[in-house]
Amino acid sequence: MAWKSRTRSLQVFDTELSADTVEWCPVAHCHGFLACGTYELQKAKGEDGASSRTGRLYLLEYQREALSPPLTERQRIETPAILDLKWCHVPVSGKVVLGLAAATGELQLYALSDCQEGASNLQSLSSVELGAGKLALSLDWSTGRMDSSDVRVICSDSAGHVSVLSLDEGALMTLSQWKAHDFEAWISAFSYWDTQLVYSGGDDCKLKGWDLRIGPSSPTFVSKRHSMGVCSIHSNPHREHLLATGSYDETILLWDGRNMRQPFSETSLGGGVWRLKWHPTHQHLLLAACMHNDFHILHCRQATDSHEGACPVLASYILHNSLAYGADWSRLSLEQPAPGSPPAAEPKERLADSGGHLRIQYESPTASFDTSLENDCGQYIPEGIAPPPRSSNAADAVTPDEEISSLSFLLASCSFYDHMLHLWRWDWVPVEASGRNRSTLTLP
Repeated sequence: MAWKSRTRSLQVFDTELSADTVEWCPVAHCHGFLACGTYELQKAKGEDGASSRTGRLYLLEYQREALSPPLTERQRIETPAILDLKWCHVPVSGKVVLGLAAATGELQLYALSDCQEGASNLQSLSSVELGAGKLALSLDWSTGRMDSSDVRVICSDSAGHVSVLSLDEGALMTLSQWKAHDFEAWISAFSYWDTQLVYSGGDDCKLKGWDLRIGPSSPTFVSKRHSMGVCSIHSNPHREHLLATGSYDETILLWDGRNMRQPFSETSLGGGVWRLKWHPTHQHLLLAACMHNDFHILHCRQATDSHEGACPVLASYILHNSLAYGADWSRLSLEQPAPGSPPAAEPKERLADSGGHLRIQYESPTASFDTSLENDCGQYIPEGIAPPPRSSNAADAVTPDEEISSLSFLLASCSFYDHMLHLWRWDWVPVEASGRNRSTLTLP
């Protein structure tokens, strides 16, 4: 039986400042909470002025029973610019903990209180400075397989360092810190199956592995398989040894952790792959935020089973108008497929039709390089980028891993210059069900 997939926008939220990271809470009784981080560069005025990076942390809540809109802002906190944020997958000393990587070079922790009392808010819990003059760029928790026996966090920074920290009674303590990359260490991550193994990726185009048991004096491997900066790494929480990496080189590579000499799968997505997120319950679904080419959902079963071939794109969300940075799956269940509707119009104005003045300078989050990528509206200037490999034959031939009637998922994504957070859903249904439900179902 053939299956069809469809994405549909549910709500758009203006974050006011440039949005670059978003994540749903993975803790069971708090799945409806969503955190979003923003980043704003305040350029200096005058020759002697200093630029500053400011941000804002949003706490939002999804309520299916709400008439409109389903996503409600619960709290906003003014912070330094936020480069990354992630919830700890398990409670720590009874607290639901959110970590954020700040432009001040700090790892900051917040605790979510009153999760089930209707008056939820984030309260500052702890912070630690990774080093003067640095920007904290990424973080990951060791708890990806929902294991509470060993709670640690790993961070990377703009000076190329990686830090591993423990959390004891809410207090952060640095266990180790080392120079991992020549330039920005864009990303760091745990192996969720053996949390003594960690990975890092940097602007030096290198992907590295480290074994904390023998110390960080030398990496366990160094790969130069990516041709540009490595900016995303995610260990699959369901399948041991499976690792996904993404890069400015516009490709996703899948690796077997037992053999890191070569990836076993390569998929080109036509845009720098800034973030990758495996689905929290479906082991073969992979969400990609592709800076200059929107958000895509890939199915990796055939590639992981046969250890060859690209991952077909099942669905794409194209309604953002700027850099696609943050994206995440919700663990909330959506029982009903979305109703049929006319296809949404492509919002992106073609460069040839815009007639606007081009701004030929794009500033990276760390202000470390400039390239000709954006116009005045923050829209990407295409440079011969190929679309994702979503041929109807490849995508339509893919079916779910188990016998089910349909799949429906809730997702959130955010984009930079247009400072927008989007709530959307993806439905994957058999062709017959897709036609039958076209006029009978209503959105939550």
